Amino acid sequence: MRILFLGDIFGKPGRICVEKKLSEIVKSNSVDIVIANGENTAGGIGITPRICDDLLMFGVDVVTSGNHIYKKREIYDYLEQEPRLLKPANYPPGTPGNGYYILSNKKTKGRKMAVANICGRVFLDNFDCPFRSIDKIINFIGGQTPIIIVDFHAEVTSEKVAMGWFLDGRVSAVIGTHTHIQTADERILPKGTAYITDVGMVGPRDSVIGVKKEIIIERFINHMPQKFNVATGDNWINGVLIDVDEDSGRSRSITRINKKADIDLI
Repeated sequence: MRILFLGDIFGKPGRICVEKKLSEIVKSNSVDIVIANGENTAGGIGITPRICDDLLMFGVDVVTSGNHIYKKREIYDYLEQEPRLLKPANYPPGTPGNGYYILSNKKTKGRKMAVANICGRVFLDNFDCPFRSIDKIINFIGGQTPIIIVDFHAEVTSEKVAMGWFLDGRVSAVIGTHTHIQTADERILPKGTAYITDVGMVGPRDSVIGVKKEIIIERFINHMPQKFNVATGDNWINGVLIDVDEDSGRSRSITRINKKADIDLI
């Protein structure tokens, strides 16, 4: 099974990249399943029901998120209605949404596969322990499918690397999101888990992690509040292509995608 995981889709530029270029990437790489992090799709922070519907229509099969999932209040009810949009599973009990999703359809060749979403704690919010949380999920869904993809939305590399080793041999892939900068450490861990510290971003590279660079530079210099406006220039698509053995759930390969989008935003 060939699984494409797209990095954090940032604002309108990122959404247009997916709309215009996803089908081309899927076809040229014989992709079966598409997963994408969508927590920054609405103006660079949060996601709305309409945007998630669009992503699913464009060909994304599962949308993961992170610490900005609840920024738009209209997403609360939608999370209860649309299981293909995930919240981090280690949010406190009672918050809207689900932290994992099991899919089985023609695209999975009749097999079940699972996608799970968790958030790190270092320099982020006061989430429940991501290690204990994902442990419970795997113990619950592991008997249903060996194909499990984990989006670990976290800030620091050490926490992400530790999670990779913690889950090696227990899941098919641990894919880091959140920092919007693609790392060059993709590898197959010794027990068959594909790993990358951060998959990167879909959107404007002529920016500071998606925001107009002048705004962020000014904030660093003067330390004054600024409105974060989405940049528009030089759009790129970051992701990884993972080849997974359907029977064992082990990954055969992980390949970075770092592709200039060449799209017109007008």
